[in-house]
Amino acid sequence: DIETTGLNFLEGHKIVEIGCVELIENFPTGKVWQNYINPGRAMPQEAYEVHGLSSDFLLDKPRFSEIVEDFISFIKDSDLIIHNAKFDLTFLNYELESINKKKINRNEVNIIDTIEIAKKLFPGQSVSLDALCKRYKIDLDRRKVHGALLDAELLAEVFLEMHGGRQQNIILSTKEKHLEKHNFSDLKYSKKIYKLKEDELKKHKELLDTINNF
Repeated sequence: DIETTGLNFLEGHKIVEIGCVELIENFPTGKVWQNYINPGRAMPQEAYEVHGLSSDFLLDKPRFSEIVEDFISFIKDSDLIIHNAKFDLTFLNYELESINKKKINRNEVNIIDTIEIAKKLFPGQSVSLDALCKRYKIDLDRRKVHGALLDAELLAEVFLEMHGGRQQNIILSTKEKHLEKHNFSDLKYSKKIYKLKEDELKKHKELLDTINNF
């Protein structure tokens, strides 16, 4: 997820925060990447009211060019799960292009847009991150303002629910066998069991076909 100074990069708006959460087999590993970014411009009041990041707070933060290599190293060639991918990728690619870095190409990187998935799951209903968290009963108490890392963490939970919820005693890899002793019962992922109707099963199959064709 990203936070910005505004909605349109063509009007001079810039990225002020990037937050990423690593998933393996759709499960958060606990590894994250986050950075605040000095946009080199004033923060409009409208944007400040959304994410609470002031010009003074961002003044001593690194520029995008200073964090870009670390960011690219973190995401590498991974699939990218983004809520409203068009918005985030437009800003990221503008920033990358402005410093002569290779853009994120949707033909080379698998982009999973959770807004598009949600529209298919819940046609005609709100598919904002807030609305999806409420639908899946994901705790929003800590979300007083938007934050890139916080929103990425919430999206990871939403994405997990979209795929049927967390599986008990999941082991991420042979390199992390210590997780076998971890007590998963304290994690706040849903354990709800749904009995699906015929039309829901049909929509689920259509969704899986769509995801597999990304």
